[in-house]
Amino acid sequence: MKSSFKIRRSVLKFLMWLIIICVIGFMVFLGLRISGKNRLYRKSENKRPDMNVAMADWALEESNNPETPSESVPLIQIDEDNDNWEEGDIRYKGVHYRYNDEMLTFLFLGIDKNGTVKEAKNSVDGGQSDAIFLLALNPKTMEASVIGVNRDTITDIDMYSQNGTFLGTVQAQLTLQHGYGDGKELSCERSVAAVSKLFYNLPIHGYCAINYGAIPKINDAVGGVELVALEDIGNANKLVFKEGQKVHLKGDQAVVYLRSRDCTSFGSAGRRTERQKQYLLAYADTAKKAVKKDVSLLVTLYNTIKQYMVTDVTIDEISYFSTQVDDYKFDKENMFSVPGETEMGEKFEEFHVDEKGMYELILKVFYEVIED
Repeated sequence: MKSSFKIRRSVLKFLMWLIIICVIGFMVFLGLRISGKNRLYRKSENKRPDMNVAMADWALEESNNPETPSESVPLIQIDEDNDNWEEGDIRYKGVHYRYNDEMLTFLFLGIDKNGTVKEAKNSVDGGQSDAIFLLALNPKTMEASVIGVNRDTITDIDMYSQNGTFLGTVQAQLTLQHGYGDGKELSCERSVAAVSKLFYNLPIHGYCAINYGAIPKINDAVGGVELVALEDIGNANKLVFKEGQKVHLKGDQAVVYLRSRDCTSFGSAGRRTERQKQYLLAYADTAKKAVKKDVSLLVTLYNTIKQYMVTDVTIDEISYFSTQVDDYKFDKENMFSVPGETEMGEKFEEFHVDEKGMYELILKVFYEVIED
């Protein structure tokens, strides 16, 4: 009887300790989520896009055009007759808009480096960003939006000498900005600043830059990705994918589909961006199914690609939104591209942003309609 009593007491003690450990674990996770949420939103506290910057030539032209309806000209001012008007609100085409300060926005960069992340030899060899995307999470509507940015977008970038001396700000292709840095955190921070400025000082809560050498590992971790080729794609003068062909991308096939472009074909960078957007949508759907089968996949994937990746997103920040990400709606209706046109410059193609279209895109994704 004494032996049986001791066993029961040992089991009870074990269960008590198990409960304590579980409670502590839950509290730690809850603490991480809270601190992660606070850290993310501190990055954008009292910040919003400066839409006055957006009201440049196109807005001035429309305001001076007698044929333009007055309500089609953007207004950023205090509406004294509206009790529901707040500083920074906008009225455009008769609609009252307010920046959604609960938005979480992350910059993703695909870097033209094959190997693992290494510090650049000098301040001009950080690697170009061949893929540039913004991920915008809206906790109010539980919608995830992705905005593709053409690598050849002409915008302000900061130039540096090989030894890191600041040379000045020039108008050039956005892809170049990442190269002016250390190939690691400094390059990413400068890219974040350039993209934020392009979007009228939009708050960006984090970044993730991945060398293209990680693509086969990311792709194959979910069993490959199936899609229909958007165009003929060749590699070393050999046709690899034919437009309209249904393919299941495995290994280096994903690299070819995502990176290849014919530089002699006008507008190839823009068409590649469309392929990358298509792949992201297909990958998200495939990954979601794979994670349901194996919840440890995300940890495995992170450990696999971390040596190819540079990010400032911390563990507690991941803990905050990782539990919600499955609830977000993400489909082709939430896939956007910065509007504009590609023109031939003196030497290279240049993508020039349609400022009015950009203004309306920012309103659509990052602002909410306010009922007067």
